[in-house]
Amino acid sequence: MAIVGRGRVELPRIAALGRAARPDLESKMAWWWQDRTKARGGCVSAALMMAGLLLSILGLSACAGKSARPAQANDTAQAEQALMAFESRLEAALTLMERLRAGEVIENDTLRAARDALREPAEACLAVPSCDPARVLSGYEKLAGEGLAIQGDTSDDLAESGVNDKQSETLDEADSALLADFPEAQRTISLLNGRELRDLIALNTPVKAAMVEWLTWMRPNLITAYENYQYLRHLMWPEYQQAGLPEALLFGILAKESGGRVHAVSRAGASGPLQFMYQTGLGYGLGRVDGFDTRFDPQLAARASVAYLNDRFAELNHNLELSLAAYNGGEGRIRRLYTGSGGKPYWDRRIRGQLPAETQDYVPMVLAAAWLFLHPEEAGLVFPTIDATPGTLVLQQPTSLNELTMCLGQGDTREGWFRVLRNLNPRLQPHAPLSAGTTLQAPQRLIDDYQRGCVAGARLQLAQQLAAASKPTVPPVGAVANSYRVRAGDSLHGIARRYGCSVSTLASANGIRAPRYLIRPGQALQLQSCSRS
Repeated sequence: MAIVGRGRVELPRIAALGRAARPDLESKMAWWWQDRTKARGGCVSAALMMAGLLLSILGLSACAGKSARPAQANDTAQAEQALMAFESRLEAALTLMERLRAGEVIENDTLRAARDALREPAEACLAVPSCDPARVLSGYEKLAGEGLAIQGDTSDDLAESGVNDKQSETLDEADSALLADFPEAQRTISLLNGRELRDLIALNTPVKAAMVEWLTWMRPNLITAYENYQYLRHLMWPEYQQAGLPEALLFGILAKESGGRVHAVSRAGASGPLQFMYQTGLGYGLGRVDGFDTRFDPQLAARASVAYLNDRFAELNHNLELSLAAYNGGEGRIRRLYTGSGGKPYWDRRIRGQLPAETQDYVPMVLAAAWLFLHPEEAGLVFPTIDATPGTLVLQQPTSLNELTMCLGQGDTREGWFRVLRNLNPRLQPHAPLSAGTTLQAPQRLIDDYQRGCVAGARLQLAQQLAAASKPTVPPVGAVANSYRVRAGDSLHGIARRYGCSVSTLASANGIRAPRYLIRPGQALQLQSCSRS
């Protein structure tokens, strides 16, 4: 059973407080919005600081409420008109966010103007006794839920709106309205007390906001990650199980880091299903063995992940959230923040508030994926039933992974078998020829499909023809090739071997940085430094 934060201030309850409780409402809403925007920040670059705006709006309404102005007959009409204007402008702001998420470049001034345009109708409504504040506040929640963030908005906005240093200090107290939403027992997920992870994940605001991501536009990503994980489970889960770490934690990390794509490489060079940087991986037994980067080995990556997390638990008071933050943002940074704050938990803004937006997002995303892994039915999430029983496939004739994928067909899968076979056999390149007798890791249920479609017959012949057409061109002996255009599935190591030069030499000649040696399809490589060029 998931633990839900005690003392949560829900919007309907806020509305019910009425104007008599406006000062308390102001305090609670300032906290709620600061937390909400921090949880959703980073879509552009920094969190949207809206607490000051809400305070000023609510403050105006409070002043209006104290006046002796008698109710007028047209109050209801005025409130409805103001609400309609507010919701129309809200829709415009949300449309901007959809365009931004689709990749369109939108200036900060445009986003800021869309946000600020909400102020006037919000003030107009809240100044009228018949206004329903819940509709206004829920509108701002939608805006936060879409992750509207404006570069350059800072905490100085709070000061301009009347939130002084004393108020800010008050907001830091453990008995504040916000911290009531994050009780200590919930903010720290301890792995030492013998309880199940499902009993310890707190559904606080950032985790709920992350669930919105997973259950909306990222739902396909989550389902794909689940499918990929099922085929990798027999390799990765035993490493976590032996260490006493929850399977849901493994899935959450995998879903957020790579989506279960074993050969994933980030722009920063983090590689493998669990996305280790090269230097970090070296410290945990990962590196190059016979030209293969073992960060791409799912079992070894899981083993390294366990060792890394255990090291972080040991130095961070067994706090899972802090350890996850270190996994993403670097152990040095988290160690300094943890020590400098006097051992505060991750959710304390003296720690979380000083982390990059990516890391602020990372921890709740992992926890949300873990929770959904445990409780899919509660969220209306249906993971596919997959027969991922592991087996071995012994080739009866020469082939390649590409050829094998085509002759196996699609079966009952959505995407065919390419990703599954690549994940289970990470050392093999898609085009690389495989001799008869080679043993491949594959789902047991593929054995019969292999016998039917890949040993003889029309499907095999077509697959062979297609595979031959897509193979990289290898120049005949004595021929001269000054350059090579990278094809999908190529690696720098394979190209270097094919043309008779070292990886480092080829990389240096083409300005490719070690250690990840990242290349892309269509890229032209100069081969003058290779012996068979």
